[in-house]
Amino acid sequence: MQRIPTIEMNKPTTPILSVRNLRTYFKLEEGTVKAVDGVSFDVYPGQVVGIVGESGCGKSVTIKSVLRIVEKPGEIVAGEILFRPRGWSSNVSDQYIDLARLDPRGKEMRAIRGGEIALIPQEPMAAFSPVHTIGNQIIEAILLHQKVSREQAWQIAVERLREVGVPSPEQRMHTYSWELSGGLRQRAIIAMALVCNPSLLIADEPTTAIDVTTQAQVLNLLRSLQQYHNMAIIFITHDLGVIAQVADFVVVMYLGRVMETGLVDDIFHQPQHPYTQALLRSIPSIHSPSQVILPTIEGSIPHPFNRPPGCPFHPRCSEFMPDICDRHLPAVHPVNERQSVSCFLYHRVTETE
Repeated sequence: MQRIPTIEMNKPTTPILSVRNLRTYFKLEEGTVKAVDGVSFDVYPGQVVGIVGESGCGKSVTIKSVLRIVEKPGEIVAGEILFRPRGWSSNVSDQYIDLARLDPRGKEMRAIRGGEIALIPQEPMAAFSPVHTIGNQIIEAILLHQKVSREQAWQIAVERLREVGVPSPEQRMHTYSWELSGGLRQRAIIAMALVCNPSLLIADEPTTAIDVTTQAQVLNLLRSLQQYHNMAIIFITHDLGVIAQVADFVVVMYLGRVMETGLVDDIFHQPQHPYTQALLRSIPSIHSPSQVILPTIEGSIPHPFNRPPGCPFHPRCSEFMPDICDRHLPAVHPVNERQSVSCFLYHRVTETE
């Protein structure tokens, strides 16, 4: 898959979002599920951060924690979600709101959710109400976050639909979601996410339910909109091909923890963690010989109630070191100027691990 070219820009000195040691647990009768267990990463203005990993690794719970929409009995038990609202100086590092401390139903969080941070959900058919028109739902989002008249909201909605490539947007405003094709529904949900000009857009596997041709169109659309509006994007997916195409920076997760972080070219050409290396080996290539079985990662993801001690990946790791990996939990350490890894192959065990 051809990578979409990026626009070179000077990287701001302070991130728009800084997640620090985030822990989101689900306390159930059977035990505690550590869906997100100490995740940290930064997102800078104009940057696309891809979060990748197998199903069940905690990707979606991470972004739900950022938006404060984690379903009960899930709750954030530790960590910080530091967000810098639009208009605040980028040169002052302490001008952040800790979203983890806000009331999920409070006025301040509801203003940020949808206004400052927008979400493209995984399934647009489920996100749209089937009994209300596309136009009414987009207008409602505008009126919730902007002080404009209904006529002005209508014009904003039409312009956004036109911007994302929906043909005849004035007519489409009167249609229902089930009357649209998968590609048009995806474009409509992107338009609704962008109507309030968010500074951070979260895309939760937005290309899962559409065909390959439409997927390429949606990815190109998101990248062009991101560059035009200078938005930051968090892109959630299990598809490494999509990550290679759209992301600038990559966070690799496994069982609720960060395994590796780095620039997209480093992750794909110089992967450091055994899990990242195994993921990349499992991708089919046009240069691979025909009728050859693809390499797979041995074993399966452990049950949430039966997490292995030590490094969560050690039961499946080809580089497993007895009495180290199965007894100590590695922290994320830098291995070079641009990559950080959670693995004892690159640092010794410390007293805190």
